[in-house]
Amino acid sequence: MLVYVFYLEIERKARRIRRKLRGRPPQYRPPSRRVSPKIRPNTTRLYKPDATPAPAPAKPLQQALHGKAWVIDGDSIRIAGTEIRLFDVDAPEIGHPYGHKAKWAMVRLFKGQMIEAQVLERDAHDRVVARCFLPDGRDLSAELVKQGLAIDWPKFSGGAYADLEVPGIRKKLWLADARQKGRMHVWAEYEAKKAKKPAPAE
Repeated sequence: MLVYVFYLEIERKARRIRRKLRGRPPQYRPPSRRVSPKIRPNTTRLYKPDATPAPAPAKPLQQALHGKAWVIDGDSIRIAGTEIRLFDVDAPEIGHPYGHKAKWAMVRLFKGQMIEAQVLERDAHDRVVARCFLPDGRDLSAELVKQGLAIDWPKFSGGAYADLEVPGIRKKLWLADARQKGRMHVWAEYEAKKAKKPAPAE
């Protein structure tokens, strides 16, 4: 009996509480805050700039150079600080047979004279390529070919100096001839043999 009375009392209190709650406005509940996952910045470099510096722009070619010349080798000179490759001909390199002889032939040709260089282009070694003339109008390339210290280079000259070549000159300047024909293995063999020879005693 007591348990039943206690149950009724609890039920009455519950009904009173429900009636009070019906008359109240709905309570505001703040929206739940969802914690978004942390977004880490992408540290992967999508673009890696080339560390190699851009090549410097080529200097504009002068139309002509005029002045005293210094000899570099049998087919290269320098005028006013500009290295010039003689157009149309090929002379032996320094260190090759007749290389020093070709260089000193150049010295004798224009020692103390003013040279005029008609600039044409630049070669693969960034040298200026030009036709060079002595003060009396003689073609420097032609003079070297006639002396037997250079050969015509038909690939560039179209055979302009072929008639001036000394008989048998291509056998004499065989390394220059091999270069023109693309037989660079001949150069490699020559350099290898040269390296094996003992240095001359001082």
